[in-house]
Amino acid sequence: MAAIVEIVEVSKSYRRGSYLLPVLTNINLAIEAGDFLALMGPSGSGKTTLLNLIAGLDQADEGAIRVGGVEITSLSEGDLAAWRAGNVGFIFQFYNLIPVLTAFENVELPLMLSGLAKKERREHVAMALGLVNLQDRTDHYPGQLSGGQQQRVAIARAVVTDPTILVADEPTGDLDRGSAVEVLDLMERLSTGLGKTIIMVTHDPRAARRARSMRYLDKGVLADAPQITFSEYL
Repeated sequence: MAAIVEIVEVSKSYRRGSYLLPVLTNINLAIEAGDFLALMGPSGSGKTTLLNLIAGLDQADEGAIRVGGVEITSLSEGDLAAWRAGNVGFIFQFYNLIPVLTAFENVELPLMLSGLAKKERREHVAMALGLVNLQDRTDHYPGQLSGGQQQRVAIARAVVTDPTILVADEPTGDLDRGSAVEVLDLMERLSTGLGKTIIMVTHDPRAARRARSMRYLDKGVLADAPQITFSEYL
């Protein structure tokens, strides 16, 4: 299967006063279409930075990143924002739902600038909420939902535009065990059943084991599995 994400010799540093702090060094990674990839590594290893680069939320200092054949490292800020809106679905640890909007309205939000007619938007939202089994919670506000239900609304919002990739940053980090299992079951179905490409950052080895493939970051460098064991994350 062809790679939908190609990362070639990517490096990233951040400036702290007069000091340049390297975060990622010469990263090379290919992610196949439909893969469910877990990125693991100790705190400060560069996992979230790499995820943000893939999602177009940050820019690499060196190297190239291609997603769906588009070299996003060469896009302007405006073009990158437009690309993100159409190609990336975001799943966050703390859901990032808007508390004054219902579940339906939160899921509809990414479609508001899509040019779709109201009837089409409603159909898309109903389909996305059905996908996460929340058809009976459309009129509920985030504060009326459990953590697991809020994360499922967030997943519906992430998939409603049918994005090229889904990026998830610690999606089970704020959930109890039962809710985490439900969310991971859903993410597995999105990958295996619908062919969605999912890139997930996690510290939890139980979550990582649900992914189809795993890669490890250590001090900004990709490492093979034998070099980093699950015991470091327990």
